[in-house]
Amino acid sequence: MQEPLIVILAAGLGTRMKSRRAKVLHEAGGLPLIEHVVRTALELAPPARVFVVTGCQAEQVERAVGGYGVGFIHQAEQKGTGHALLVARERLAPLGGPVLVLYGDCPLLSSATLRRLLERQRASGRAAVVLTARLEDPAGYGRVLRDEQGLLEAIVEEKAATPEQRAVREINSGIYCFHPERLWPLLDRLRPDNPAREYYLTDLVALLRRDGCPVEPLLLEDPHEVLGVNTRVELAEADRACRRRKARELMLAGVTIRLPETVVIDAAVSVGADTVIEPFVQILGRSAIGEECFIGAGAILRDARLGDRVQVRPYTLIEEARLEDASRAGPFARLRPASRLEAGAQVGNFVELKNTRLGAGSKANHLAYLGDADIGAGTNIGAGTITCNYDGERKHPTRIGDRVFVGSNATLVAPLELASDCYIGAGSVITEPVPSEALALGRARQVLKEGWVPKRRAPKP
Repeated sequence: MQEPLIVILAAGLGTRMKSRRAKVLHEAGGLPLIEHVVRTALELAPPARVFVVTGCQAEQVERAVGGYGVGFIHQAEQKGTGHALLVARERLAPLGGPVLVLYGDCPLLSSATLRRLLERQRASGRAAVVLTARLEDPAGYGRVLRDEQGLLEAIVEEKAATPEQRAVREINSGIYCFHPERLWPLLDRLRPDNPAREYYLTDLVALLRRDGCPVEPLLLEDPHEVLGVNTRVELAEADRACRRRKARELMLAGVTIRLPETVVIDAAVSVGADTVIEPFVQILGRSAIGEECFIGAGAILRDARLGDRVQVRPYTLIEEARLEDASRAGPFARLRPASRLEAGAQVGNFVELKNTRLGAGSKANHLAYLGDADIGAGTNIGAGTITCNYDGERKHPTRIGDRVFVGSNATLVAPLELASDCYIGAGSVITEPVPSEALALGRARQVLKEGWVPKRRAPKP
């Protein structure tokens, strides 16, 4: 059985979004709308049989989903949905297989629904099957009119509908599965006989019926799947739905989410079983979290990678950083890009890491800034320690070995190397390398002036 050929229409700007950016590039659930549709399509067909029809901001659209290996067809002039298939026909018709027509602004469409559509077309042998939905308020949508056999008699746009037809609650989604031998020749008979002077796929319904090939409607159980995004209000609704779906998916896979309605998790995130996510957490981008982790309230993770049994305490920010098994960060810590906690390492409250590796079992538990540093295993970084990595023009590295003890309020002026098993005295400013097993002190000798306070407070003449 031949795999489907999937065409995703994504050429329009979307004027009702009131945006300079093409509609399909706006995000819901942390991904561009078009990326949701491409990911769903690839669950049914290989990349070589998935094509995106681009138009407005074609380069940006191709950049958004080009990594998936799908094909692109440019529709230079946007003259309607039927015209999009006409533009694509020369390239796609020789490939054969049933043709699924999707839209780049329908992020909630599931692969299960598309499989049902595909199976219905194959089993029935119909020239086309269209997805329909029944809405409480169908205003703005074309109405589906059925004949006595339940087949599609017509699709009537709301502006042209009679009062009786407007009362019909079944609407056209515009998502079709076509028999290729019927579809491709029929496109030549489309005419732009409408005020917009465009070629519409809906006109194929009348043409097929005239040829004695009725179109079969397939009613969806969940109408939200086929609701497109045309305004910012609908974008917010789609985003909310994507996140509800993601939270449900994770909970069914063994993740505990406390107050899931308060948690924001992007569609591309992965989370292992027995992980606990507390309220008001945001897990964004392509973050990957292992098993038995704990993500505390208010934490924000973006493109973070966590091993198993990692503890992220409340209100910690982690961006493009990696935390290995049994490491811990927070509360109120910040791990900036290219930072890494090795197994069992700990970063505590008000500690910031930037482009820094903290070795296995090492600790920086209080009030430290560690930038452009490589820190070995079993090292302790005292409260208030900073690496002075910037000289006003360039960044410099700090290298700290294994089992080093850095006292509180130490200032490490890079470039600098502290060898394994050395000690740095509290309050020191260290500017030169420290050898192994040495104690380095870089502070002035304490001066004590007895009786200084009464003299300071004495009235002046």
